[in-house]
Amino acid sequence: MLYLWLKALHIIAMVCWFAGLFYLPRLFVYHAMSEDPASRERFCIMERKLYRGIMWPSMIATIGLGLWLLSLNSAYYFSQSWMHAKLSLVLVLVAYQLMCGAQLKAFARGENRRSHVFYRWFNEAPVLALLAIVILVVVKPF
Repeated sequence: MLYLWLKALHIIAMVCWFAGLFYLPRLFVYHAMSEDPASRERFCIMERKLYRGIMWPSMIATIGLGLWLLSLNSAYYFSQSWMHAKLSLVLVLVAYQLMCGAQLKAFARGENRRSHVFYRWFNEAPVLALLAIVILVVVKPF
């Protein structure tokens, strides 16, 4: 029963984390297009609250619960190639979040050098990771 509760909480935390991973780069799109100081300041506040208040706690919960789940049957999971691929993608998502944090700081300093078009493409990376992770976990292709 513990395993199922951990799994449910892990999925909930992951959904919250991905909500942030999808929304923060979208805010960057709008922030890059904004032209007045009041809008820029508003976006800085929204980005900071999302990053610190939702994304970090959700990422930590997702990883913590995932490690707990792994510890319950580590011999099985670590023998599976799909799990190695999934964990690699989780590390890519952590790096992506850190890149978002660096970009958030650049916006806060008024040093953004990228266009809204860049952020529109940047926003697609977590979608690809989510597709791959779900397929790996459900289908277990290798």
